Amino acid sequence: MKNESLSILIIEDNAQLAANLYDYLEGCGHAIDAAPDGLSGLHLASANDYDAIVLDWNLPRLDGLTVLRRLRREAKKNIPVIMLTARDQLADKIDGFESGLDDYLVKPVALPEIEVRLRSLVSRLKHSAAPDDVLVVGDLTFHVRTIEIRRAGRKIALTRTGRRLLELLMRESPHVVTRARLERAAWGDSPPGTDLLRSHMHVLRRAIDHDPEKPLLHTVPGSGYRLCERE
Repeated sequence: MKNESLSILIIEDNAQLAANLYDYLEGCGHAIDAAPDGLSGLHLASANDYDAIVLDWNLPRLDGLTVLRRLRREAKKNIPVIMLTARDQLADKIDGFESGLDDYLVKPVALPEIEVRLRSLVSRLKHSAAPDDVLVVGDLTFHVRTIEIRRAGRKIALTRTGRRLLELLMRESPHVVTRARLERAAWGDSPPGTDLLRSHMHVLRRAIDHDPEKPLLHTVPGSGYRLCERE
């Protein structure tokens, strides 16, 4: 994977940042397209099969979150997307992950980190195993091969990162899974410097624990998380 060329779409309205990203990623051997606004970016992303997308939030014509939602729900594209934005609030991160983001980076960020994260996302997507099994914890089921997740018959949609976290928690249930293991499952050997795990776990809890009387996902202070029918 180290020397593999990726096709990457940059959707960024800051001309200088877009040029820096373009030049750096092209210098790493990748094939790059760029769009200066959300609508152009959505058209390119819908019409082409990119390996990954770097997406700004505050864009003209269509904001980044709208681009992401339309890409997932209308174009049915499952391309890995990294949001590169100045927004650093937890609520923004949660909105992004619930809309289908795979990673979230707050500006300013080093260009090599962006490239490493792009490679990591694409590598996990291309080489992830899909064992033919069904995971069950209480009334929560996860068909790993078809990535169908249901709780009490209700279908649940998660991002790839959310599915990786849930799969690990279900395989280890009812044991505690440390934060370090969860971070490795989500981001491999390049865990984020910011507390993105907390954002993902918040989204995961909202997705699977609609009934507060029957929570499955439990926080274990100072240790990590566990998935079980009773805390």
